Amino acid sequence: MTLIDQLPPTADPDALYEAFESWARERGLTLYPHQEEALIEVVSGANVVVSTPTGSGKSMIAAGAHFAALARDEVTFYTAPIKALVSEKFFELCKMFGTENVGMLTGDASVNSDAPIICCTAEVLASIALRDGKHADVGQVVMDEFHFYAEADRGWAWQIPILELPQAQFILMSATLGDVAMFEKDLTRRTGRPTSVVRSATRPVPLSYEYKLTPLTETLTELLETRQAPVYIVHFTQAQAVERAQALMSINMCSREEKDQIAELIGNFRFTTKFGRNLSRYVRHGIGVHHAGMLPKYRRLVEKLAQAGLLKVICGTDTLGVGVNVPIRTVLFTALAKYDGIRVRTLRAREFHQIAGRAGRAGFDTAGLVVAQAPSTSWRTRRRSRRRATTRRSAGRSSARRRPRASSGGRRAPSRSSSPPSPSRSRPASG
Repeated sequence: MTLIDQLPPTADPDALYEAFESWARERGLTLYPHQEEALIEVVSGANVVVSTPTGSGKSMIAAGAHFAALARDEVTFYTAPIKALVSEKFFELCKMFGTENVGMLTGDASVNSDAPIICCTAEVLASIALRDGKHADVGQVVMDEFHFYAEADRGWAWQIPILELPQAQFILMSATLGDVAMFEKDLTRRTGRPTSVVRSATRPVPLSYEYKLTPLTETLTELLETRQAPVYIVHFTQAQAVERAQALMSINMCSREEKDQIAELIGNFRFTTKFGRNLSRYVRHGIGVHHAGMLPKYRRLVEKLAQAGLLKVICGTDTLGVGVNVPIRTVLFTALAKYDGIRVRTLRAREFHQIAGRAGRAGFDTAGLVVAQAPSTSWRTRRRSRRRATTRRSAGRSSARRRPRASSGGRRAPSRSSSPPSPSRSRPASG
């Protein structure tokens, strides 16, 4: 049974809320207080700004928003910053609402574009808003990862719909929003709807943080031995992620039984490209690769294996920080700096929290772990320092053994092996 089957005969807010809550309860899901608050505002027709931690169920709020829009016979748009997240959300909403009711629009793909629920990248909706403005058939906009509003290069794609679609209800969601008073006032003025801000600082799954000075391979081995898998290793280029997966093939990740389960789940899946054949080797060893440059079918396979709990390690990029739903227990940063297209800089606090917040997913873990790996220069320098200290101590012990002992009279005893002193050269007598 899909959510469409739960639609009440009228768009009464109370009936909408009760129908959605009943659907969630049937699936064993209990709504958090902030989810209840947000959904009550959504079904009432208000704009909602949701600022809650990662893993606190913003996807459930988005689903409730789409449900309310369908009940009001409105077209609802879900936007995300990257195609990987758009694709993931498309498949997720197809399961909830049925394939005939969900479409997808990206820069290079269009699927069921006349559907009442559209998943698209932020730039696609911005183009529609610029073209059609207040005449666009857009009744509701759900903007995920809304903190991209502040990006210098891409922020315009989140700003334009707010400026050009006054007829729409907006649901703006992010885990790392600061003061949103400006949005609260501006949305109310532009749309004529009340705007509610829903905040929560409590994570359903608590996090702990560690900083490691050991080499990455030793760090990863320790995490696997202490049952902190699955581990997502964060890289800042796609090439580094693939190279890491290849380098880790020497570590035994899975038991024979687990490898058989992986092979069974893969089944007759076709790995048709060179990268695909390499990926086949990695995943059969319990290592996944995940980044936005992969073909959707490979990315979906890795996500499917991860959700089944069969991958111990996933080597990926920071796309993890934009909401890709890969259940993991530990996030391992290979570095705390990245190249942003202009220079190498330290991660911003927002970027760090977006990625780190993916550790410990609700429903999978009771706690999450975030590990920051020291730069290789740090642990190499530390090793060299230890070696030098050991060498100095060894040299000190050796010289102590070679030093001759003093005689009982307090004078230094002559060495037996030393040659007798040479006679002093006499001066010729004068005169």
